[in-house]
Amino acid sequence: MRALVTGAGGFVGGHLTAHLESSGDEVIGWDRTLEGLDITDGPSVAKALAEVRPNAVYHLAGDADVGGSWDHPAATFRANAEGTLNVLMACRDAGVERVLVVGSADVYGRVDASDLPITETCPLRPVSPYAASKVAADFLAVQAGLGFGLEVIRTRPFNHLGPGQSPRFVAPALAQRVAQAEVGGGGNIAVGNLTPKRDFTDVRDVVRAYRLLVLDGQPGEAYNICSGAAVAVQQLVDAFIELATVDVRLTSDPDLQRPVDIPVLLGDASKIRAATGWTPEIPLATTLADLMATARARVATP
Repeated sequence: MRALVTGAGGFVGGHLTAHLESSGDEVIGWDRTLEGLDITDGPSVAKALAEVRPNAVYHLAGDADVGGSWDHPAATFRANAEGTLNVLMACRDAGVERVLVVGSADVYGRVDASDLPITETCPLRPVSPYAASKVAADFLAVQAGLGFGLEVIRTRPFNHLGPGQSPRFVAPALAQRVAQAEVGGGGNIAVGNLTPKRDFTDVRDVVRAYRLLVLDGQPGEAYNICSGAAVAVQQLVDAFIELATVDVRLTSDPDLQRPVDIPVLLGDASKIRAATGWTPEIPLATTLADLMATARARVATP
């Protein structure tokens, strides 16, 4: 299969590219930092995709900074909504056979405890500007299927972690603070709200799910990608402290608090399991140990 990955230079894009290549696919990677292609530039996207003519497109590119979206909502919306529209229209014009649009479980927003675990039929109630932009992208994917006959599969991945993830995100940020404390012989590490619970999956399991959906998913459908277990951020902190080689203490930092934080996100992966047989394979403890190793390597690099 000839596959195009948008956002190939990013955290998930790098893991997806490696997985596709190891599975025997021919991969073309797009990334603004590598090729200079901006997905908000519709004519450029259409021209570039027409030249590549892949069988499948994995659309990962966009703005993934949930916290930062409160400060630049318009830019987030443009990247995630308008960017997705441009990619979908280019795929239609180029005759792409199948498109996978990577969304986010943040689209479900604040969910009542009685609605957990979250299925794909749960109402979309976006809380952050980022989540709203992903709702827009989700519905643009629906429209591309209904209006243009494009075979589009939507994914709603819950939190995913793994080696190489930016410290802009909570788990690698915590790991990096612990690694820095190790270099300094111990001390305090700043933390935000530790009570939210999230459904964490290793990124290497997530990218397996993406390829399986392109092969066996039903066009027009949305699929949760999740572990089905809710883990408090406090548990991540405890795990990193246990991995630390020095004594560390926690200090609360108001600057690390989000304006609004969803208490619990817990997903149901029954639908993707039924469609593809996918289940997560990598234990959370392994993922966190790999994150800690990445953090130590970053801190050790001059």
